[in-house]
Amino acid sequence: MTQAVGKGWSAQEIAQAVAARKISAGDVVEAALARIARHDTILNSFTDVTAKRARARARAVDTAIAAGRSAGPLAGVPFAVKNLFDVEGLATRAGSKINRARSPAPRDATLIERLEAAGAVLVGALNMGEYAYDFTGENVHDGPSRNPHDVTRMSGGSSGGSGSAVGGGLVPIALGSDTNGSIRVPSSFCGIFGLKPTFGRLSRARSFPFVFSLDHLGPFARSVADLALAYDAMQGPDGDDAACTTRAAQPVTPLIAQEIGDLRIALAGGYFQTHLFPEAVEAVSHVARALDVTRTVEIPEAARARAAAYVITTTEGASLHLDRLRKQPDNFDPAVRDRLIAGAMVPAPLVDRAQKFRRWYRGEMLKIFETIDVLIAPATPCVAPKLGQTTFVLDGVELPVRANIGIHTQPISFIGLPVVAVPVPLQPMPIGVQIITAPWREDVALRVAYALEQMGVVASPAPRGF
Repeated sequence: MTQAVGKGWSAQEIAQAVAARKISAGDVVEAALARIARHDTILNSFTDVTAKRARARARAVDTAIAAGRSAGPLAGVPFAVKNLFDVEGLATRAGSKINRARSPAPRDATLIERLEAAGAVLVGALNMGEYAYDFTGENVHDGPSRNPHDVTRMSGGSSGGSGSAVGGGLVPIALGSDTNGSIRVPSSFCGIFGLKPTFGRLSRARSFPFVFSLDHLGPFARSVADLALAYDAMQGPDGDDAACTTRAAQPVTPLIAQEIGDLRIALAGGYFQTHLFPEAVEAVSHVARALDVTRTVEIPEAARARAAAYVITTTEGASLHLDRLRKQPDNFDPAVRDRLIAGAMVPAPLVDRAQKFRRWYRGEMLKIFETIDVLIAPATPCVAPKLGQTTFVLDGVELPVRANIGIHTQPISFIGLPVVAVPVPLQPMPIGVQIITAPWREDVALRVAYALEQMGVVASPAPRGF
């Protein structure tokens, strides 16, 4: 039975088996820890393994079940979190060298508390791009997290360890953050499902910020059902996050299997149908054919939205790190440091223009969602590049990889729309597609993702690179 867990049981299967006492939470956790020990020397997805804590938590789950109490919908399910989440007793690294000198966190992040209240078991913290300013998954301090389908390739960033750990079957659920695409990019490269919720839907309390007005936290999983289970466990307002104080929980697990025939679905046109390698075009085409989508909707000024997102990202990010930049410039990843320094020098009038444009662009996108329910768009322009690759040729132009992987994600997170990234299992490497919906309609995006999964169009392929 423990071998079966190691071979990729879903979170749903684990929780059902633990609740039925077919397997203990302790055995599940031991299987996960063994798999991490065996494979993470290759994947490099974990920076901390919390084995002692996990075993204690698993015992508590088993004790509750033995006493006839419910241990929750995620009973015994192992999960891990990007290391910008506060984990009690660990310094919150946020992928940096500098933060290792911080005092250990006195309390877990809200989303960790909520997952454990639902019965899940934290097994560790995950590698990430420094201060979340990264699309590659290559950390200069901890080394790169590796793609589970080809360990010579990027896992994506900045939640690279999260993508690698879930795609590699080390844990069924992981948490990451997404400012400009850092959930959707690793999902695309590692062949898994990822949810970037509406801005303000899930609490960010006790996580290390990057850009307050753009930061989202969300889950990764190998199936839509697992993604929905994790999402539901974490929902609800939180007074410790000023952006997450108004929306009551709206469970989606009972809704994901509903028919989607009533939904108005369109392809994102123009900008979102350019800057693509053939594999991205093929992935979107697979999804469009399966959903019988023929309508295309033009997204106004998407290129300008990406530019404005860059301005806001780099200036807000720089303001957070000014003291570190002054005192410890040599302890930064040089690529991150230089972009933050550049952000600190952006003129204020340009930032003001970017914010004004942001408000206009959001209004235009909301008008579009008066006439449609779902937009389909590529998640990344290509499959995962090789580790260390610095450029690719796109539309006949040589471009820097790191800056352009998020070319199709930035115009969406810029205005806080919910997105489910779904994996299309092309050969030899998977690639993702974005399912985008109106604010607060994660349920619709998950319904479409579930329908595609049931059709066999999207799926999380088994790891084969290690």
